[in-house]
Amino acid sequence: MLKIYAMESGKRELVECEEISAGTWVNLENPSDLEVQQVCAKTGLPEDMLKAALDEEERARIDIDGESTLIVIDIPVINEEKDTYVYSTLPLAIVFSEKYFVTVCLRDTAVLGDFVNNGVRNFDVNKRTRFIYQILYVNATKYLHYLGLIDRTANRIQQSLHRALKNTELIKLLDLDKALVYFSTSLNANQVVINRIKQMSTVKHYEDDNDLLDDVIIENRQAIEMASIHREVLSGTMDAFASVISNNQNIVMKLLTAITILLTIPTLIASLWGMNVQVPLAGAPYGFWVILGVIVAILIPVVIIMIRKNMF
Repeated sequence: MLKIYAMESGKRELVECEEISAGTWVNLENPSDLEVQQVCAKTGLPEDMLKAALDEEERARIDIDGESTLIVIDIPVINEEKDTYVYSTLPLAIVFSEKYFVTVCLRDTAVLGDFVNNGVRNFDVNKRTRFIYQILYVNATKYLHYLGLIDRTANRIQQSLHRALKNTELIKLLDLDKALVYFSTSLNANQVVINRIKQMSTVKHYEDDNDLLDDVIIENRQAIEMASIHREVLSGTMDAFASVISNNQNIVMKLLTAITILLTIPTLIASLWGMNVQVPLAGAPYGFWVILGVIVAILIPVVIIMIRKNMF
C-alpha cells in the first residue's frame, strides 16, 4: 500500500495527498513491485534500499549510496494467534535524500501510526532530522510499552500456574521468553544504529534536536535494561515452575506406587486361596475371616513403614 503525506499549509497537521513531491513523506506498507518501481522512478531512490525492509530477517543497519541514505531499525509488533498474542519484531526502513523521505515496512505499525494520526507533538515532515529522531523515540517507547504488557501477561500466567501446574502455561511463558530474546537483540542492534546516526554527515544535526536525540538514547537503553531484567526473571520463573511440576509428578508416582503395593498384598493372598487345589482352612467355618485377618495383619506394618518413609 502506498500512502503520501504532507503538512497542511498554515497548520501543523499531517494530511494525505495524491502526488509525490519534494517535502512529502511516502509511506509504503507491504508494497507491490509496481508501487516500489513508481516510488523509485519519482524519487530516484535505489530500489534495493526500498526493498531492504521487505525481508523479515533484515538486520538493523545504515547504508549510504550517493545522496541516498538507508536506515533500518527493528520495531516491535504484536501478532494475534488463536487466543493469545505473540510478540515479535520487524524491520522498518527509512530511506531519504535531499528532497524525498520514504518509510517501508511489511505491515501497518503502531510506530508510524502515531505520526499518521497526528499523535506526535512538534512533528513536521519537512524537518527530516527531527522526524528520524522522533521515529526512533516512538519506537523505543513502544518497546517499553510492549515490555510492560509482557510483564503483566507473565504475571497472569504465573498466577494460573500457582492454581494448576500445566505444561500449556509453561509453553506460554516460553513464547514470552522468546519474544524477550527478539526484543533484546533488536534493541541492541538499534542502539548501534542510533550511535552511528550521531556521527553521520548525511544527517544534518541541529542543536535544537540534541535533547531529543539524548532522550532517544536514554529510552532505548532503558528498554534494553528492562528486556534483560524481564528475561532473567522469566527464565528463573520457568525453571522454578518446571522443577515444581517435576517434583509434583514424582510425588504422584510415589503415591501410586504405595497404593499399588497395598493392593498387591490382598490380591496375592486371595489368589493363593482361589486356586483349584487343596489349601489350608478350605471349608473351615471361619476360614474367610481368618484369611482376612492375615491380610490386615500384613498390611498394618506395611502401612506403618510407608508412612515413616513419607510415601503418603
